[in-house]
Amino acid sequence: MDPIRRNDSGAAVLDVQRRLVTAGYLAEEAITGTFDAKTANAVAQLCVGCGIDPRQEVDELVWNKLVDESFELGDRNLFLRVPFFHGRDVRTLQEALSALGFSCGEKDGIFGAHTEDAVRRFQLNMGLPSDGIVGAFTFRALNHLQHSWKGKDSFTAMPHLGFARAADVLESTFICLYGVNEFTRSVAARMSNLALATNPTSKVMSADSLLVPPEGSTLFVQILVGEEKPASVIPVVEFEDEDSLGVRIAQAIQATEHHDRRIAVRLSNEGWEDAGAARSAQHYAIVLLDALCSALLVLEQQS
Repeated sequence: MDPIRRNDSGAAVLDVQRRLVTAGYLAEEAITGTFDAKTANAVAQLCVGCGIDPRQEVDELVWNKLVDESFELGDRNLFLRVPFFHGRDVRTLQEALSALGFSCGEKDGIFGAHTEDAVRRFQLNMGLPSDGIVGAFTFRALNHLQHSWKGKDSFTAMPHLGFARAADVLESTFICLYGVNEFTRSVAARMSNLALATNPTSKVMSADSLLVPPEGSTLFVQILVGEEKPASVIPVVEFEDEDSLGVRIAQAIQATEHHDRRIAVRLSNEGWEDAGAARSAQHYAIVLLDALCSALLVLEQQS
């Protein structure tokens, strides 16, 4: 392409200026259609921001960087392909996923394998088809959680409540815990026992201990292990990072606001087979109940 330089004017300059505004390098009132000093300085700042040698003209390299920086999250569908998608929208996606507890490695603005894996884990957590494609439904889920990620560079771990501090939270929501095999039913029962020992009026119960039918507003939490799948398409929270577990459970519960109030938590079967079922079930019960209490507290504070 022929470089766009000082004193040039016309549609090409207008396009450059509008993209500079979108990328945050030029004020909107500076759109004149003429490549003036303000535009030249904005181009130089863009070069510095993108890590290339500063210049005050738009050649092919600068143009490619400008196009990348003018994409906003939601402007285009994103998925893993070769060549990789890259740009400001990808970097925003990576920042959002990282802040929400889904690490995608370096936030470099390149949609690679680590970013696709983080997208799939986020989609699974929100009850969406886990296809790795960032389209309308995934954009909607991210927008719904803007308050949790916008303006934040990375995930901040939630403080662990501990059962004593969680006493009041335990009676705020009817929660029915259940599993379909001996191990997950044991985890559910142990969580229920721990909750009742902490607060005798706890509304966190296992399905095996229910004496009356659950209320209509009950949140059902299915505990899975290994490759087990829930009976229906619901948010599935992976037990992979204990620090972000509470936040991810809160996100999954939020995703059920206008749907069937059911989520699942998938445990790994790598550790408990070696440690013994009873010991591992107790460990999972403690960690899961703590994370569930943290999630309920977050949701109470947001309401």
